[in-house]
Parts: sequence; structure tokens; C-alpha cells
Amino acid sequence: MEVKAYGAHASDKPLESMDIQRRAPGPDDVQIDIVYCGVCHSDLHQVRSEWGGTHYPCVPGHEIVGHVSAVGDKVSAFRVGDTVGVGCMVDSCQHCHSCDEGLEQYCENGFTPTYNGATEDHPGHTLGGYSQKIVVDQNFVLKIRHPEDQLAAVAPLLCAGITTYSPLRHWNVGPGKKVGIVGIGGLGHMGVKLAHAMGAHTVAFTTSESKREAARELGADEVIVSRNEDEMAAHAGTFDFILNTVAASHNLDAYTNLLKRDGTLTMVGVPEDPHPSPAIGNLIFKRRNIAGSLIGGIAETQEMLDFCAEHKIVADIELIPAKAINEAYERMLKSDVKYRFVIDNATLAE
Repeated sequence: MEVKAYGAHASDKPLESMDIQRRAPGPDDVQIDIVYCGVCHSDLHQVRSEWGGTHYPCVPGHEIVGHVSAVGDKVSAFRVGDTVGVGCMVDSCQHCHSCDEGLEQYCENGFTPTYNGATEDHPGHTLGGYSQKIVVDQNFVLKIRHPEDQLAAVAPLLCAGITTYSPLRHWNVGPGKKVGIVGIGGLGHMGVKLAHAMGAHTVAFTTSESKREAARELGADEVIVSRNEDEMAAHAGTFDFILNTVAASHNLDAYTNLLKRDGTLTMVGVPEDPHPSPAIGNLIFKRRNIAGSLIGGIAETQEMLDFCAEHKIVADIELIPAKAINEAYERMLKSDVKYRFVIDNATLAE
């Protein structure tokens, strides 16, 4: 079937309205009428081929919320009319060690991303959520339990939410733990909300004094302006865990120094240029760790969505029409959004 979408034909071209093809649902497929799609910073990187390997036309979008409009004969968990989501993956090998453990994001044969991944469908690579419809294998579709009027703000949970939830869960964040969230942006604002809801003493790090009150409103128990050396020094050696969401190169020693013995600094932001090499002594003498984390597997993503529904957590968003996407990309580069853009997909046909 032919549907309306927004995408780019080349790395130096703006996104524009286009018609794309979607396959008819197979026996294991779920067809989704997309209502909202979040705008992730990685969408911009992919469209402009800043990470290399982008296939065109490129239709981004991996924070998808919509309603089921058709299901295949073998689909039992979803029915027409269900409210569902699709995140960063639409397939994996489903038989390697990681997939068997429900960690499809670490598939040893490589998962299929929601856009720009190899597929048998036309045009030979996956096309994402800046579109009216998508057809996805039932194993990669998620149930949404939030109220209908919150769906736009739910969309970013499918990437920003799970990217922060997964490491918080893996490193056992909860009551009795002092947890830091570095950066108060699309990822960081979700990290603050989630860590607070998990019961941790949550500390937000920001470079800007002007964001202090905003961070408290998100749920931070304390806020540290990282450029204030006295504030940073007052917390030396006191953190169990710090989640670093910043995607710009910076000195990691300032944060490893804040960790307790056996504390962990986990990175989820990917900078354009490498971080300066951390001081090894800072790690050795306290058995501190610097780690990384990707998104989450399907089971954990469903767990995150259910947790957020229970705790009434959604992203803080700005809803935009599809025709505003190029302006949104430029504003995103300037961090001129609180905290996530979301496309109203009803505007794709305008």
C-alpha cells in the first residue's frame, strides 16, 4: 500500500513530503495507523549521514505510537483498535544468546532498526515513523496502557524512555541509592523522572543555573551546577550510580570522582568527538566503573511502558506538524526544545 511520509532524498536535502510503500501484513504482522512519532537526535544524524551508511530515501522515526488497523492470521496478542507502540527495533535474529535472553538490542547478528535497516521490503531498507502507517512483526510491537490524551507524550518513551530506564534497572537503582543524571535534555529529563519514581535520591547535573528549578520540577531532589567546582567537590565520593546522557565530548573525571567505591558512571550519549581519556587512578583506587548502555529489549521496553503508565510518567513535549520538521531539526541543534519534539502524524497529508 502507498502511504504519505516525510523523509529526505539525500544528506544535503531537507525533509519533504513523499509517498512510500508498505507491505501488506503477513501472518505474523501487525499493521499500525501511526498517530504520533517522536523526533530523536539520532534521526537528524541519520538523515544527514553524519554517522555514515544512510540509505535514501530516508524516512526517520523510531518513537511510534498508534492504533492497530490489521493483523495477520498468526497474531494473537493484538487486535484491531489496540493502542500500541514501536521503538528502535523491528526485527532481530531471535535465536542468538542475547535474543534468547530477551536482549534483542544486543543481537549478535545485529537487530533491524526501525529505519535505515536492511529489509526485503521496497526500497530495500526500513522506513520509519514519520509516516501514516507501518507494518511490524508482532514480536516487536508493544502495548500502550496510557490514556488516549497522553499518547503524544508517550511516544518518546519508546527511545528516550527505554534508553534511560534500561541502565537504571540494570544497575539496581532504587531506595537507598544516590543517583545522578547528567544533562537535562530529551534523555536526561526522562532519567530524572524515572530515577525519582524508582525511589532513588535523584540528583540532576546541569551546566546552567537557569535549569535548576526546571530540574526540581522534573523530580530531582538536588540539583548541581556542574561548572560550580565547590558544588561538585561537596559531593565527592557519594554517588552509587551516575547516568550520563550528554552527547558532547567532555571531561569524565569530574563525574567519576563523585562515585563511591564500586560506583558506576554509565554513558548513553554518543559524542561526535571522543571524550578525553579518563584518569585511570581515579578508577583503580575506588574500583569505579565507566560503562555504556544501549536501549532495552522488547520485554524490558514493555516493562518500562507499564512502569510509566503506573506512575503516570510521560515525556515533556512540543507537538509539531510534519511540515515543521526541518525547523525542529535546527532548533534541536540549539537545544531549543523542552524536551522532545513529537510529530502529529495526522498532518502528514497536509
